[in-house]
Amino acid sequence: MSTSRNSLGPNPKRTGASSGPVASDNTIAEVNGHPSPKYHHIWLVTGPAGCGKTTVAKHISSKLNVPYVEGDDFHPKANIEKMANGVPLTDADRWDWLTALREESLRQLSAGAEGVVLTCSALKRKYRDVIRVAPYFSHDVLLHFIYLHAPEAVLMDRVGKRQGHYMGANMVHSQFSILEPPTAEETDVISVDVSGSPDEVLRETMEKVTKKIAEGADD
Repeated sequence: MSTSRNSLGPNPKRTGASSGPVASDNTIAEVNGHPSPKYHHIWLVTGPAGCGKTTVAKHISSKLNVPYVEGDDFHPKANIEKMANGVPLTDADRWDWLTALREESLRQLSAGAEGVVLTCSALKRKYRDVIRVAPYFSHDVLLHFIYLHAPEAVLMDRVGKRQGHYMGANMVHSQFSILEPPTAEETDVISVDVSGSPDEVLRETMEKVTKKIAEGADD
C-alpha cells in the first residue's frame, strides 16, 4: 500500500438514526424503544507498549457497561509477525488497521451500544487523526483519547516481565522513538500518568472519564 494515502483513510459510512442508535442530529436516539443517552462516547485508550491499555480499557468497559474492543485483534497477521520479530511497523502497515478500528467503533454504536472502549497505541498525531473522522457524520457521538504515559524505563521494565505477549521490550524503545505525545490543541485527549499503582491509575482514569460524561450531559 502506498504511503501517499491520505492519512484520514477512506471516509466512514454515514451513520444515521435509521441504521441504529447513532442519530444524525443532536437528539436522543432510541435503543429497543428506550431513550439512550444524549451522546454516545467512543473511548480510545492509547499509549506505548506496557502502559496498561488493556487493563484500563477493560476497567472502563466494566464500569460503563459498554463493549470493549482489543485493537491488537485487528492487526493483520503480517503486522503481528513483524512486531514479534522486533520489526517496527511503518505508516503503510497501520492505515488499514486504524481504519478498521474506526469502522468497528461505529459498528458497535450502530448495533445498539451506548458507547465503546477500544485500545490502540495511536503513537502519532496523524494516526489519531484517522480515528478522529469517526464522529464527523454523527452529531451525537463524542470521541475521547485516553493517553496513558510513563517514563520509557518504567514501561520497558513492565514489558520485560510479561509472559506470552508478542510485543518485546525492544519494541518499547522503538515506539518511543516515533511517539508524538498529544499537544494542548488536541482537546479530545485525557492524559493519565500510569507510573503509580494499578489502583491509582484506574481511579484517576474513571474520575476523568466520569467528568467527561457529565460535561457532555450538561451541553
